[in-house]
Amino acid sequence: MRYAVLGTGVVGRTVAAKLASLGHEVVVGTRDPQATLARTEPDAMGTPPFAQWHQGNPGVRLASFADAAATADAVVNATSGAGALDALALAGAENLAGKVLLDIANPLDFSQGMPPSLDPVNTDSLGEQIQRAFPEARVVKTLNTMNSSVMVDPARVAGEHHVFVSGDDADAKKAAAELLASFGWPAGSVIDLGDITTARGTEMLLPIWLRLWGALGHADFNFHIQGARAGA
Repeated sequence: MRYAVLGTGVVGRTVAAKLASLGHEVVVGTRDPQATLARTEPDAMGTPPFAQWHQGNPGVRLASFADAAATADAVVNATSGAGALDALALAGAENLAGKVLLDIANPLDFSQGMPPSLDPVNTDSLGEQIQRAFPEARVVKTLNTMNSSVMVDPARVAGEHHVFVSGDDADAKKAAAELLASFGWPAGSVIDLGDITTARGTEMLLPIWLRLWGALGHADFNFHIQGARAGA
């Protein structure tokens, strides 16, 4: 398949590299490809410049958001939560229509400093905002409750743990589950929470996730869910 991964940060790079390793054709989307490749210094989080990563992943092409989405069969939103709607608008509604759009971003709000809060929260979610803004896209919220390394290699966390999917399109969620299986997630580990409004719940896991990271000093963990089926 042809995937557009929108976002050049750690999450986008990790997912793009995994998809490429599985034999998919991958294009990473960015606002300005030339400016992205021209950066030579690490970002504020210490992440090496994209060009350095790209040298080790020459099979992954870099393009504008619109060009990446136009040629893709499916799209992954790995942008920052605050910039997601703008990035997807640049990708173009016509280039998203009818396609599975995996939203793995979170609406982190850094306006009050660290740790970030969420915006929107509780009565809305980024997943819902994306679905409303692009009604012809088939949005599936998933993989947003864990570190990017665990997204593509769930065996990094020992024992039973789970990944969630939320979305209005049953076939899109099935396609997402099949992709998750190719990443190494066992079939029984994928929990379908329901329609896209259930993304509110998974996005609201982020505050505790970030505080666990701060307390433990690492991010290689996931939420162990027991009895998540009916009657629990």
